[in-house]
Order: sequence, then structure tokens, then C-alpha cells
Amino acid sequence: MTEPARQLLHLVIGGELTDLDNVTFKDLDKVDIVGVYPNYATALTAWKAKAQQTVDNAHMRYFIVHLHRLLDPGQTQDTTQDIKPGN
Repeated sequence: MTEPARQLLHLVIGGELTDLDNVTFKDLDKVDIVGVYPNYATALTAWKAKAQQTVDNAHMRYFIVHLHRLLDPGQTQDTTQDIKPGN
């Protein structure tokens, strides 16, 4: 029996920022919670799709949050390369 892949949860969220120098959302009620993903690769795919949809608005930003690091800070880092999605 094959062991299931280890879950390294990632959250993709985004919204319009008040300015380009800070990560302060203009309206928290309008923050787009894209979803929770089992690994960085699928989160990155979702992030790219949402970022591409909002490319015309310079104040729109999407982020990948490494939930697994918040849930278990002592856990070793995942082996995926930490690519920081555009700011």
C-alpha cells in the first residue's frame, strides 16, 4: 500500500491594496479567498490564474500563505522552491 503524499497546506488570497508599498487591503470584506491547496505547486497554479485575471489593476495582489508553517512551526520546510509571487 502506498503512503499518501504529505499535506503541506497553502492558502491563496488576494484583493485590492490601499497602496503598493504595504500589504494593507482596501476592503477586508472584498478579500478574495481563492482556496486552500495541499501543496505549493497547486497553490502556485491557482495564484497564477488569479493574478493573470487581475493584471490590469496595479493595486490587486494575490498571495500564497504557507499554512503548514503556521500550523506546525517546528516542521521542516517543504522541498519546493520558495518562489515569491509578484508584488
